[in-house]
Amino acid sequence: MNVRAYWRFFVVVRQFLPLLLAYARDRRRFLLFGGSRRVTPEVRHRRAVALLDSLLTLGPTFIKLGQLLSTRPDILPPEYVDEFSKLQDRVPPADWAEAREVIAAELGAVDDRFDNFDTEAISGASLGQVYYAEVDGDPVAVKVRRPGIEALVEADLRVIRWSLPILIRFVDEARSFSLETLADEFAKTIREEMDYRREARMLEEIRGNFADRSDVRIPAVIETHSTGRVLTMEYVPGTKINDLDALDELGIDRTEVATTLQRVYLQMIIGDGIFHADPHPGNLAVQDDGTLVFYDFGMSGRVDPFVQEKIIDFYAAVADQDIDAILDALVEMGTLSPEADRQVMGEVMELAIADARGEDIEQYRVQQIVQQVEDTIYEFPLRLPANLALVLRVATVVEGVCVTLDPEFDFIAVATGFLRDQGYFEEGVRQFVEERVDEVQQAARSAVRAPPKLERALDRIDREDFHVRADIEDSDDHLEVLAKRVVYGMVLAATLVSTALLYAFATLEATAVAGVVALAVVVRLYVSFRKERGIRAQPQFTRQAMRERQEGGGGSLVDNLGGQGGAGPGTGISGVQPATEADGDATADADVESIEVESGSPDDSKE
Repeated sequence: MNVRAYWRFFVVVRQFLPLLLAYARDRRRFLLFGGSRRVTPEVRHRRAVALLDSLLTLGPTFIKLGQLLSTRPDILPPEYVDEFSKLQDRVPPADWAEAREVIAAELGAVDDRFDNFDTEAISGASLGQVYYAEVDGDPVAVKVRRPGIEALVEADLRVIRWSLPILIRFVDEARSFSLETLADEFAKTIREEMDYRREARMLEEIRGNFADRSDVRIPAVIETHSTGRVLTMEYVPGTKINDLDALDELGIDRTEVATTLQRVYLQMIIGDGIFHADPHPGNLAVQDDGTLVFYDFGMSGRVDPFVQEKIIDFYAAVADQDIDAILDALVEMGTLSPEADRQVMGEVMELAIADARGEDIEQYRVQQIVQQVEDTIYEFPLRLPANLALVLRVATVVEGVCVTLDPEFDFIAVATGFLRDQGYFEEGVRQFVEERVDEVQQAARSAVRAPPKLERALDRIDREDFHVRADIEDSDDHLEVLAKRVVYGMVLAATLVSTALLYAFATLEATAVAGVVALAVVVRLYVSFRKERGIRAQPQFTRQAMRERQEGGGGSLVDNLGGQGGAGPGTGISGVQPATEADGDATADADVESIEVESGSPDDSKE
């Protein structure tokens, strides 16, 4: 295991070193000295394509890592998130002889356990591959874990753990902790996905939650033919959800399918607390009667009650277009910093809601918001807690699928309609009334306690025993910078006077030394004023960008406002711009010497 891990470590370093050196040059123009250089979105996009190509080269574990990174805009810039959201498991199936050995070890001889078994895999992915077979005359889909994948994954996980101290040296302090927690989260996720017993349990639980729905179909597990490495399920055919021509030929109402998809995920996340977390087009199909079919529950997650409650609050605030309540919900969920400028963020939310409703937004208005963001904050204050990572991923991918089905799809109308039908808004009204009653009772108690405290304070003022203490909060170190500039100015004034005196009364050598010192102080003072603050963004927005993507449109509003996260779960107000073409084949070629990478368009779908 160690020998394999050491070799993989060498391979990984060889793949990533050019990009790391490029990033180091960004921070220190000439690696050892010099100031940082500004990196344009175009350069970041080329590097993202190069990194995507490296992940595909390194194989299954790193493909899965890229898929997880596509859910973490709090760690990666939006250009990387956008590229990684296109990542799919483009791994050829393992040789049938090796897969047969896995089945035989888990279930017994293939010919004895199955009536018929097609040895050509119908789907090949990074961790497993799927075959068509028959059990007792019924068609089934047999998912077989890729032979030898356990050893490779464990070796790669060890490499990732070894690489963390190196990677942390190339990122700022704010993201170093996120990288460490991401490594732990990834190790847990990929081990869970390799455990087909867990997938079977999650599948059956979600299937039970939709047992009374005729418009949703989830395959049943064949328990007698399923183990930790082999999962046999009912075979349910259907038309791929993004095959629009085929859906139109069948007479399927695409808007209705999109509505069903959105409402199903709202029920999973808000109502049931357990959800299918990989809704890319390869895992969704539509039957001839319009029934929505779900495949592959390897990536599944749970939502705790607190998050469910806050998501409902968020939707209610969006429905009422109550910007203050939206910001409060985001702060309570942990996706928005409490120190954020509420006025600026409120205007950002207004634009995001308009975008989610499919409204056209005038470019100059976005320019104004971007300028306000640059003038008021250094880092975009949206972040992504670990318990919301999968929820955000589902929100963004479902958004892409729904807009593919219906470019005018209104996420907010569907979400508020669902919440109203399920009675969540009525519960919210009752809760609101109860909270207001509690506040009135607390106010009454405070009114009784306040006069004695006020009298004591007035007595202290009368005795001249009243003191006020004020603390200055300077999280951005503005006072420290100002103090340094004052000191530099004083030193510069002193050295200039000294240089003039030495020039008049001393030797030329002494004057030169004083002049060099004065010049050094001037350089330091100049550098202190030249440090860049703020973010630089090219304002574009999601829905209009999707309409223009065929002509080369750009990323989403929230992406370009700073790349720090999404605005909210499942509304279409997301921080990741989903792609809409799921089946195009292209390549991404990287020039390792210069990190100049020609942009390709890898497939959007994942395993």
